[in-house]
Amino acid sequence: MTAPPRVCPRCADETVEHIFASPVPGVWDVLQCGRCLYMWRTSEPARRSSRDAYPDGFRMTADEIENASEVPTVPPLRSPLA
Repeated sequence: MTAPPRVCPRCADETVEHIFASPVPGVWDVLQCGRCLYMWRTSEPARRSSRDAYPDGFRMTADEIENASEVPTVPPLRSPLA
């Protein structure tokens, strides 16, 4: 039996990568969208893990992602404490 197709809850892209599995097999998986980079656990509530229940205000389209006016930068790493 194959797993049902998955789509990103945020942008509806079908390029979803399996990132990590629960240490207890079958409990949850961590998935990541290849387009918008959204990550979620399969055990999260539907509003975080299902496109149908994902809040409209946070949904994105391919056009919105492609034409984003600003992408936040990753801040530099802090130096370790001595």
